Amino acid sequence: MAMMSRRNLLLSAAAVGAAGQLSLGAGPARAESARQVAAAGPLEDGVQLRWLEGGAPKQLAAGSTWGVAWPKGVVPKDQAFALKTAAGQQVPVQTWATAYWPDGSLKWTAHAIGAEVAPAEQYVLAAGTPAAPATAVTVKDGRDGVEVNTGVIRCVIQKRGDGLVRSIHRGDIEIARDGELVCLRQDEPDDDEGRAGKTEKFAGRTEKVTVEQSGPVRAVVRIEGRHRHGNRSWLPFTVRLYFYAGSDGIRAVHSFVYDGDEKEDFIRGLGIRFEVPMRGELYNRHVRFAGPGDGVLAEAVRGITGLRRDPGAAVRQAQVAGQATPPVETWDTRVSSRLHLIPAFGDYSLRQVTADGFQIRKRTKAGHSWIPVDAGGRAGGLGYVGSPEGGFAFGMRNFWQLHPTQLDVRGAAGDRAEVTLWMWSPEAGAMDLRFYHDGLGQDTYAEQLEGLEITYEDYEPGFGTPYGIARTTELMFWALEATPAAGKIAELTDAVRTPPLVVAPPAHLHAAGVFGDWSPVDRSTPEKALIEDRLDFMFDHHSKQVEQRSWYGFWDYGDVMHSYDEDRHVWRYDVGGYAWDNSELSTDLWLWYHYLRTGKAEAFRFAEAMTRHTGEVDVYHLGKWRDLGTRHGVQHWADSAKQARISNAGYRRFLYFLTADERIGDLLRDLVDADKTFLVLDPIRKIRTEPYEPDPHALGVSTGTDWSGLALAWLTEWERGGAPIAREKLLNGMRTIAAMPNGFVRGSGLYDLDDGTFEPTEPAVSVGSLGAVFGLVELCSEVIHLTGDEAFTKAWLQYCRLYNGTAEEQKAETGQSFGSQNLRQAHSRLTAYAAAKLGDAGLAARAWKEFDTGHAGYPKDHSFEAVRIEGSKVLKPVDEAPLSTNASAQYGLAAIQCLALIGDKR
Repeated sequence: MAMMSRRNLLLSAAAVGAAGQLSLGAGPARAESARQVAAAGPLEDGVQLRWLEGGAPKQLAAGSTWGVAWPKGVVPKDQAFALKTAAGQQVPVQTWATAYWPDGSLKWTAHAIGAEVAPAEQYVLAAGTPAAPATAVTVKDGRDGVEVNTGVIRCVIQKRGDGLVRSIHRGDIEIARDGELVCLRQDEPDDDEGRAGKTEKFAGRTEKVTVEQSGPVRAVVRIEGRHRHGNRSWLPFTVRLYFYAGSDGIRAVHSFVYDGDEKEDFIRGLGIRFEVPMRGELYNRHVRFAGPGDGVLAEAVRGITGLRRDPGAAVRQAQVAGQATPPVETWDTRVSSRLHLIPAFGDYSLRQVTADGFQIRKRTKAGHSWIPVDAGGRAGGLGYVGSPEGGFAFGMRNFWQLHPTQLDVRGAAGDRAEVTLWMWSPEAGAMDLRFYHDGLGQDTYAEQLEGLEITYEDYEPGFGTPYGIARTTELMFWALEATPAAGKIAELTDAVRTPPLVVAPPAHLHAAGVFGDWSPVDRSTPEKALIEDRLDFMFDHHSKQVEQRSWYGFWDYGDVMHSYDEDRHVWRYDVGGYAWDNSELSTDLWLWYHYLRTGKAEAFRFAEAMTRHTGEVDVYHLGKWRDLGTRHGVQHWADSAKQARISNAGYRRFLYFLTADERIGDLLRDLVDADKTFLVLDPIRKIRTEPYEPDPHALGVSTGTDWSGLALAWLTEWERGGAPIAREKLLNGMRTIAAMPNGFVRGSGLYDLDDGTFEPTEPAVSVGSLGAVFGLVELCSEVIHLTGDEAFTKAWLQYCRLYNGTAEEQKAETGQSFGSQNLRQAHSRLTAYAAAKLGDAGLAARAWKEFDTGHAGYPKDHSFEAVRIEGSKVLKPVDEAPLSTNASAQYGLAAIQCLALIGDKR
């Protein structure tokens, strides 16, 4: 297809966006969004983009990568894009496709900018020829290593053996070398008196290196391997290094999978380490640590301030500023003649063992006492060591949130310093992943079901294992030409804390027709404004609970709790299945839709942290339960319900398409063959009454929570242009579900692993309250819009009409009433979908009545207010509101989708 003009491209985008919604029979919402886009500015000038947090960042971490959506049938797959600032300055940009519509047109594109052009407050993306960077990123993929040159720094990545990075140069100066992963393993847990077991040191051994992108603006190198000591290898890792044109920074995304025995493999420390060549006199060597806010600790290895004798104001000021001091010959000789008598502090350590406290210490060298430097609440997660001749800055995102963490500098008084970023601090004690109780005698299914009745925990011996869970940490490194000023350190810290991200506005994303049924915030009537106020209150309350309840820590940060205990004024952190939420009832979806429609940075960052957590910690990536997630519980991996509804790709795809994050892309691709898990684990084994032997051609798979989890992975893979089997299984599932008598109302079928088809099973009617609330609603809306499959549409509309219908209506169509169903408020959005699709005003009125009644949710007269609880009633002051996470998630999704589909009927 020929390249479209800017004007035609964007005008078509708005028109098709509106048409896409009209095909649902609910045209006003998206048509109005398209009109808002047109009114927002001259479409011929392109899509208006901004930074998520607003304004222009002072410092890019290295560069920035983001995603933009496009309407169906508008943008050809070979379309080129140009980027400019709002003032008209061309910005070098790299573009690639991340998703396609079924007709082959672009659905999502990713774009990257480097550091060559200073960040502007706003950008315009349009069809055109991209500007080339003055110096492009180049990649040389050799036999023994990969060399990446950004035009400012040059990095050599080794392809085999211990270590990750051979060297990092800035010009002719070697800034860092011998980058490696470090793991300390302990063979037993610390005892109650602090005694520890035997410790072994493992080093990351590289097994495979892949160049995933090679410029001109962005290059990505993927490194895979395992940690090795002697004859043992464990903890498989993936590290991606990101390079941008004109940047002296390197972004790293580190992921590892726990594959040990939690009873004898205790991680004592986990980090990444570099050597930094040291240059210059000891009084011209500098160490920096970021504290809270813009705070910076500025120290020299050999300090010359505060001495009994004064070297001179110019000397002191230079050292404090991190600049080269005047020649020593110009100093007061009472100081210069006694320099060797001033202690040189070569070792520094900042440890953040809790979310609310860090401590900095220093010592002259190993074998001597540590001296306390200072302490505070929450460190910025950035350090530096070097001199006016060059140095190395290093940082960890979510440093205090992912405690226990630590930043170490060792040997800065020698020829080379050693820098370690500890993702798990060795001073925090051994990581203990053992199950939290002894089973309480629950050895049979009957006993386990009794336990479920009292603590809501689905226990089963051997199932509370962490084997196969993962964690991802984002890191930054800079090869700097000199010791940076304190203000520069603060800017780098901000870039580590909150990596700048470019975003498209909600109106554009909505007009593009992505992610199903939602619409930008609308307060045009008092009724709508009331719902919007409640949506804002719910989000604000739940997000504030993270801080008030200290939901932080290496394995916990990103998740929230499930249910509240009004008597103790705490969330039920210690009560079985009421503790960590683990994506139950689609909390992830609610947060992402809240971001899509509001565009608020707080919403994006909350959803981003949750996606990082739930996609890694709550899902198995190795072992017999690979690709399954774990139901909610006291520990994220503790519950015995291992299910596709938790590993659901639908919860991850938002972050992938909005940021093009390759790690999220890996997780999505891993789930394409998650249906194989039904051969190794029967989801309903505890309640089956008949013998069951898994048959790959006749697996018992539900058309609700099971199929939605599988199908969202296939949909995403199809969108990404991946394995053809994903499209085949998705379409076959749609076709055969529709062909079964009663369709979705049957509840399940006999599933064929080879091609994704279903055959009917008995009973003919089996409707559960959870079937649609783990992404099935959103999935069906999207695939119907994509394919227009009439039979599947009919089957889904039947389910939508009947779930909250009368027993007589249900029996008349399916031969049987559905019984007393739960979550009726949540299912009001199904009624709304049927109303919009069929143009049925009666169904629209019924949907709003169901929504307002609030069954298993929040009725119209529900109190959306928080009460402050303080004093002796609680450990610390907290805000309490009559909300639960499940109810909030489903109320939020119901409100958002009802507003989008039948908002004009409110």
